[in-house]
Amino acid sequence: MLALLKNISSLNSAIELLEEIVVINNASLEDYTIVETYIKENSTLPVRYYFSPENLGVAGGRNLAINRSNAPILIMLDDDAEMGNSDCLINLLEEIKREPLSRPAAILSFKVIYFSNHEMQVNALPHKDFRKYSKLSFFPTYYYAGGAHAIKRACLEKTGLYPEDFFYGMEEYDLSYRLLNAGYGINYSDKVVMLHKESPEGRQPKKEKLAMMWLNKSKVAWKHLPMIYFYSTSFMWSLEYLRKSGWDFRGFLNGWTKIFAIPDSEKRAPVSKDTMRYLREVNARLWY
Repeated sequence: MLALLKNISSLNSAIELLEEIVVINNASLEDYTIVETYIKENSTLPVRYYFSPENLGVAGGRNLAINRSNAPILIMLDDDAEMGNSDCLINLLEEIKREPLSRPAAILSFKVIYFSNHEMQVNALPHKDFRKYSKLSFFPTYYYAGGAHAIKRACLEKTGLYPEDFFYGMEEYDLSYRLLNAGYGINYSDKVVMLHKESPEGRQPKKEKLAMMWLNKSKVAWKHLPMIYFYSTSFMWSLEYLRKSGWDFRGFLNGWTKIFAIPDSEKRAPVSKDTMRYLREVNARLWY
């Protein structure tokens, strides 16, 4: 976090363009003393620091940051990152204005590369066809990198915030479909670059996180997509859970119990025909 704050302070026009910097300590087990000291000793930065006494999860933590902020454009970054180009703030203001499919952009997703070797992070590109879309400088898409994007506050005021029962994983998809269904677009641009300090080998999620991802992605499909995608998503993610969990059949059965309960606990709000047309235009992968 300290490295990120120092990085932000070095960006071109940071003092002029940044109305506020909101730091959320989401009940972290790490010692934030050096971060708190740095904030106190650098009064030129408009930093506001908040401590949550409980871990709110990814969605809840982001909602807390949004609710504690006032700026019209919110830049959401994970704490294990730095911005990779000094002109990123200036570029962001230009790129977020673009409307390739005649939809006002709600979100601009950034290019994410590994801090250690500067190679693109495959699972941070907001499209599943990496071979094709990684070569593009800009494109409209259907979801975004949760820890590397900018979002307009006015759009959130129309759609609502993240679902707080999504403690870990897939909250970006839920918000994406709501934004798209409200008539907004989601774009990607490589003119804003984030350096991610995750290992290029990636992180293997624990079984608990895999189960949450499986459940949450199934909830998203149930709520927002035609019924066939709920069935395909639930099934394909169940196989993914088995594979990555080391064939944890107990967790597999527990997961299916929760999946079967979704229709009784979640209301459906399928996206419109116009939104489905947009999803086809951007070649969205909907099956899982």
